[in-house]
Amino acid sequence: MRKGPWPELLWAVFALANIAVIVMFPDGATVPFHNIWVSLTLLYGFRLWSLGATVPILAAVCLGTGMAMTVTVLTNGLAVGELAEVPMMAAMFVAMVWHARRHQGALEALRRSSAREREFIRDASHQLRTPITVARGHAELVRGGATDPQSVDDADVVIDELDRLSRISDRLLILATAEHRGFVRSSVDLGQVVETTARRWPPAADRDWRVDIVTGGHVSGDAERLSAALDAMIENAVKATVPGDPIAVVLRADGDEAVLEVIDSGIGIADAHLDRVFDRFWSSPHAAQGGGGGTGLGLAAVKAIAEAHGGSAEAQPTPAGGATVRMRLSGFVPAAAMQPPPLSLVLPDVAL
Repeated sequence: MRKGPWPELLWAVFALANIAVIVMFPDGATVPFHNIWVSLTLLYGFRLWSLGATVPILAAVCLGTGMAMTVTVLTNGLAVGELAEVPMMAAMFVAMVWHARRHQGALEALRRSSAREREFIRDASHQLRTPITVARGHAELVRGGATDPQSVDDADVVIDELDRLSRISDRLLILATAEHRGFVRSSVDLGQVVETTARRWPPAADRDWRVDIVTGGHVSGDAERLSAALDAMIENAVKATVPGDPIAVVLRADGDEAVLEVIDSGIGIADAHLDRVFDRFWSSPHAAQGGGGGTGLGLAAVKAIAEAHGGSAEAQPTPAGGATVRMRLSGFVPAAAMQPPPLSLVLPDVAL
């Protein structure tokens, strides 16, 4: 966004100086002449004036350079053909303006389309919450009143699928809102986020759980979204493993960045798929060993949340098999003075 007219004013001084050079040193008129037009093109590329401003500026440049070149032709015997440079440069500038405005229009259309998509996803996610909650409540009533095992199993399937729909709805809402950087920020204790989030998983998944808080500390951000991102990373590891497999959740520092890692020993990630694991609705072609296929929204939400916090997300295979999903968060403030020695928790042994 433009902050003021200073670039234009400085360029005007530069252009007038070059016009003076054309008149005073006609033998070298080509260099200052092209200086004016090239600098005008560069300035427009950064400023993208409206048509109402571009037309008079172009007319003034044509008039100024045309008059200066005319003076050199009349007083110094330069070839009249030199004057043809003015309309040629003006035509090239007009062509550049047309392409720049066409590109700007395409970007605006893309931004509007993205905004409509986010608004639709946000509204749809909100609208889905109520019927999912109502349907789940009725399914639980049916299950509670069922007397035969088949009816109980059928009700359990319905409840499980409604829970899955609820998770999809929640992650769609995260994707629609996480990229908006205007969320309320506060100082987030990442060690507490890691411990609280990881403790939810042992009752739900029989794995060899371990949490290593190597370096505790704080970042500025949204604790709920960061917890949702870590949940998605852990869920990804659960789906890639089988009961008894080890899963490690690690918090450490790397310079001024906090690094959150979830390391598993599951099916791993093929090198050809490393660039796609964070794409929306993409799932590994290999059937997950631990819990069926995913929705392709979990790691996409991780990336969106990380980038909304000024960080990044990455994934890589581990040398012994399995995968590491990593989220980096900038602006990490270690809490070494307030933190006890590095904390290592084996979650099944911790009271939940």
